Amino acid sequence: MGTHKIKVLIVDDYDLVREGLRLLLKAFDDIEVIGSTVDGRMALTLCATYQPDVVLMDMLMPRMSGAAATRIIHNEFPNIKIIALSSSVDETLMYDVLKAGAISYLLKTGTIHELASAVRDAYRGKSTLAQEAASVLISVSQRHQQLGYDLTNRERQILAFMTKGLKNVDIADQLVISSSTVKNHVASIFLKLAAESRTKAVALAVQHKLYANG
Repeated sequence: MGTHKIKVLIVDDYDLVREGLRLLLKAFDDIEVIGSTVDGRMALTLCATYQPDVVLMDMLMPRMSGAAATRIIHNEFPNIKIIALSSSVDETLMYDVLKAGAISYLLKTGTIHELASAVRDAYRGKSTLAQEAASVLISVSQRHQQLGYDLTNRERQILAFMTKGLKNVDIADQLVISSSTVKNHVASIFLKLAAESRTKAVALAVQHKLYANG
């Protein structure tokens, strides 16, 4: 990288976090904190003004969430790399911000050396995931590979009645819902199981134990 310093913008609504990160990152000669702000909206303005190389983005902030700010920055300034910083591994938050364009996801419990390394990697276009975040991604990926992972509880209930041979009208009576609602659920079940018929859906449900018990 020669004499170029990686320009970093810190976005976090806690003063102690922003100031702490700024002071800690001063220890690295190749990193320069060029600004900080308390929310996502101000981050957009600072990105336009200072054109940082890397943004350290908190997830939960007032006025605009980290994921929302990340999505806008990524769309308007695609060369800016965004590292999501969070206090915990929340599956929804993690997926939202990574989908929005963040290159990395780190925990605030990590070390400053890990953060500095992630900043350098982000600048080079390389992703970094906290070990806990990587474990969640692997677990979710494996879960999503299982047949019927996306069936709702209601769909599993209906599958259970289907395995007993009940028709839509009978299932509607059992669940105290309309027949048209049951029909919609059954159509959704067919789609999720890639089943072309009721018989196929029931066979898959029994084979893979996809229905709710009781």
